[in-house]
Amino acid sequence: MAIVIITGSSGLVGSEAVNFFSKKNYKVIGIDNNLRKFFFGNDGSTSWIKKKIIKENKNYNHLNIDIRNYNNLEKIFKRYKKDISLIIHCAAQPSHDYGKNYPLIDFNVNALGTLNLLELTKKYTPNSPFIFMSTNKVYGDNPNRLQLKELKKRYELSKKDKLYNGINETLSVDDCTHSFFGVSKTYADLIVQEYGKNVGLKTVCFRAGCITGPNHSGAKLHGFLSYLVKQSLNKKEYTILGYKGKQVRDNLHSHDLINCFWEYYKKPKRGVVYNIGGGRYSNCSILEAISEIEQISKIKIKKNIVKENRVGDHIWYISDNKKFKKDYPNWKQKYNTKKIIRELIFNS
Repeated sequence: MAIVIITGSSGLVGSEAVNFFSKKNYKVIGIDNNLRKFFFGNDGSTSWIKKKIIKENKNYNHLNIDIRNYNNLEKIFKRYKKDISLIIHCAAQPSHDYGKNYPLIDFNVNALGTLNLLELTKKYTPNSPFIFMSTNKVYGDNPNRLQLKELKKRYELSKKDKLYNGINETLSVDDCTHSFFGVSKTYADLIVQEYGKNVGLKTVCFRAGCITGPNHSGAKLHGFLSYLVKQSLNKKEYTILGYKGKQVRDNLHSHDLINCFWEYYKKPKRGVVYNIGGGRYSNCSILEAISEIEQISKIKIKKNIVKENRVGDHIWYISDNKKFKKDYPNWKQKYNTKKIIRELIFNS
């Protein structure tokens, strides 16, 4: 059987990828040591997903390995070598706030962990595509320089603005405030590109907006839609950090993202970057998300709006998926924000 290595295999994107490739009869090696519990406490623990995917996928083998440990990772690559047909790298420290408080851990997980995996791919399986989950935070707060106007429940661009349909890959990553998390992911993003363009590996960076879905272990510091639904169903207060709750996010379901991976895997390129997200098809502000959840669940959400925003946070971010759609025209989105929220509520 062809082998797919997936890091962060118990996370939202990783677990979706495990299910997808297992059903296509690949042997899946999952690497995940539940660092989310270490970062975010019990709310962020992915142990429940680990149990679920082990039970549901007979082709799945779970390994409790830290991606910062090169020697332990090397044992896997050395064992399977050219049987490895794909590497999907999702493992990360994903929080602005945690990265600021613990920059050494943040950098070592996001940057060193990625470098370890690239070196091992080069050494043992150089023809295998390498998919990296990057982030729109590589652009820092540059999106906040857009000419936004304030509406009742959201910030928005004029329809005449050239970026109305979303932010594309030409936006600069320079001359801005990133957050420590944004910086460590930018290093990882650039080194993934370099191993494609300089070394010749088949690498891709997916710079994602908000990814969500029923396998999300949403926590206070990460995973806003999942955590918002969790707080509302438990009738607990939800804290909104800055921008009056009118900040806009695009939301891409993990199912739709894995289908991006599949399209790339079938026809890989070297050192490419794609902005990927819900786009104009699937986006909302926090206030709009709250209204939608209240309407569907019939539960009134307790809000605490804090004036101070997170460093490097975006006021408005919608991804322009045009470049990816041009290269991979068979990809289609299945989930919009309303459908995502309904699934989060009724699968909780």
